[in-house]
Amino acid sequence: MSLPAALDRRLADAGLDAVAVEALVAAALAEDLAGGVDVTSVAVIAADDEAVADFVSRAHGVVAGVPIASAVLWIATGGVVDIDESVVDGMRVEPGTVVLSATGATRSLLTAERTALNLLGHLSGIATLTRTWVDAIAGSGAAIRDTRKTTPGLRALEKYAVRCGGGVNHRMSLSDAALIKDNHVVAAGGVAAALRAVRAAFPQLLVEVECDTVEQVGEALEAGADLILLDNMSLEAMRASVAKVAERGSSCRLEASGGLTLASAAAVAATGVDYLAVGALTHSAPVLDIGVDLRARSTDAADD
Repeated sequence: MSLPAALDRRLADAGLDAVAVEALVAAALAEDLAGGVDVTSVAVIAADDEAVADFVSRAHGVVAGVPIASAVLWIATGGVVDIDESVVDGMRVEPGTVVLSATGATRSLLTAERTALNLLGHLSGIATLTRTWVDAIAGSGAAIRDTRKTTPGLRALEKYAVRCGGGVNHRMSLSDAALIKDNHVVAAGGVAAALRAVRAAFPQLLVEVECDTVEQVGEALEAGADLILLDNMSLEAMRASVAKVAERGSSCRLEASGGLTLASAAAVAATGVDYLAVGALTHSAPVLDIGVDLRARSTDAADD
């Protein structure tokens, strides 16, 4: 079923496609039911029983995916639900913070519980880890950037969660921008040749070149790269690469990638690079612990 207009607008404001979110949520709920019913809830709970489900953070973190959880609850209940979102995406929470509350048929709320928590906890985990990295390089002028190391089918949501945590997105897909990596260089016969080929075929796109050495950085600058990815370089090599860009008066931006850790993040950012690319934001973020506490619907609320 379609989402309410207000929720559609909030998803759009977040840079998300409401139709795609609806399809994802519907597929996730269908997967959990596997063509049947929630046998436990149907057996234990009366069809006319109503309750309130509070989604409560059990840990410190940054929330992302509240509108997604609301979409799950809306679709699972057939739109017969009252949802009160207590926090907005990007907010820090502590243990005991109520993220959202949903009032509706108890059976439907419990059927939706795990799907909503899977998405909300996963996205909040990404936002929380991203914020940790962002805080680690605060004041440096550099930004934390994600990669395409995302869960298939969840890229838009995961990259949204990165934004909620204060990070910035790299390209969404292979068609958004060109990234010339070592295998492309080998196939094309050199950095310059590869870059010329991309410029000729897709002149409107930004072109990033992966470099392993300072010498390759010079070659990429000479060829006119818009961005340069510094792959597994030492701090000394990163500083030399930054200096090389400055010497040429180039507007080319530099992105550190490979082997980065939270412990080394501040030192890497201090070299003067523009971005730190962190694949772990999306492929290794721990889920933020969020649970659901069910409580009886108050008499006053039932009478309203």
